[in-house]
Amino acid sequence: MSLSLIVKSIKPSPTLALNEKFAILKAKGDPVIHLGGGEPKSKVPMDAILSTVAHLNTGEVRYAPADGIPALKQAIIRYTEEFYERKVEPENIIASGGAKQAIMVALQAILNPQEELIFPAPYWVSYPDMARLCGAVPVPAYAEDGSFYPRVQDIADRISSYTKAVIINSPNNPSGAMYSEEFIAGVVELCEKKDLYLIMDDIYHRLIFDGKRPINAYKYAKKLDENSKLIIVNGVSKQYAMTGFRIGWAVANKKLIEAMTNIQAHQTSGPSVLLQKAAVGALNGVQSSVESLRITLENNRNVMMDMLNSFEGVKAYKPDGTFYCFADFSHFEKDSNKLSNFLIDKVQVLTVPGAEFGMEGYLRLSYCGSIKDITEGIERIKWALDFNAPNELYIGDRKLVRDWQ
Repeated sequence: MSLSLIVKSIKPSPTLALNEKFAILKAKGDPVIHLGGGEPKSKVPMDAILSTVAHLNTGEVRYAPADGIPALKQAIIRYTEEFYERKVEPENIIASGGAKQAIMVALQAILNPQEELIFPAPYWVSYPDMARLCGAVPVPAYAEDGSFYPRVQDIADRISSYTKAVIINSPNNPSGAMYSEEFIAGVVELCEKKDLYLIMDDIYHRLIFDGKRPINAYKYAKKLDENSKLIIVNGVSKQYAMTGFRIGWAVANKKLIEAMTNIQAHQTSGPSVLLQKAAVGALNGVQSSVESLRITLENNRNVMMDMLNSFEGVKAYKPDGTFYCFADFSHFEKDSNKLSNFLIDKVQVLTVPGAEFGMEGYLRLSYCGSIKDITEGIERIKWALDFNAPNELYIGDRKLVRDWQ
């Protein structure tokens, strides 16, 4: 079969493949534990449900504008003013089928073939392939000190004559690292100086811990006219636990939003009006669910960190936000794909291999599930890897016997 060069250059999404594997095992009745999840388990806000039902009851479910319905744009304007202290116009906003599509159409609007997109490592699995879908070149920037916290210089060192844009995800998936105010300010200044687009992927910006506050990139920008190359991306998936609703947005200069709208109009048209109404309900409704989720996640993080810190051979780094911990398991196995498959096969614990995020020897462990899943999942992993543990392990009524070295 003849396929395009672009298709041949990209890989299947590992996180989606793992979710599919989990669903198959779960359907078989296996006692599998998912520590690779990327969605909160809390309920969707009632205001989102009621808003959807109210519109559904009208019987008028029609096409939506390619860039989003006016009600959602107004809600995003209020959100941007509250959390970014920035007044924007409806023409500065596009609503998309999730923050992922907002990023994708932004990249399609700004990247030419062979141009480069820079992002700190570890990075969200989709960034490299999203660049490749544009015919562009992904350029990960690793912190020189080996940490999850790059310096501005680490970004600057990767800039070439082909560089077109930088994307920053803070707090970061998979590490949970929240970049410092000094770093964000420096990257904004660097991108303005080099005339580069800067995409701020802020999808986790309200899910941060230890009293930290979201960092606003607008605060450090000097170019805030219609020639600004700063793009802010957000959505309802994570903070409102509305992953299945697939509503995200981007805020940028009007010419860029117009270009992104033209692309989206030919790709998918506007997102479902019902799902946009749900997002309006979430954004305009009672906000207590966000804080409740944040508190739950912070407590879950603490439980996971306590267990990992008592796990000899594992180097765990305390996340500042999100619902992920990126732990170094290279003491046991340097090939993270091999280790991840070993754990699901032997003790039925699903993890995400660090190689997919640009750092081998690590596993991404999610703490967005229950405390029971976290504790039992880590205990199973420890039993599988610690040969000082008893030779047998019971999972419910099932007895596992270690048959490996």
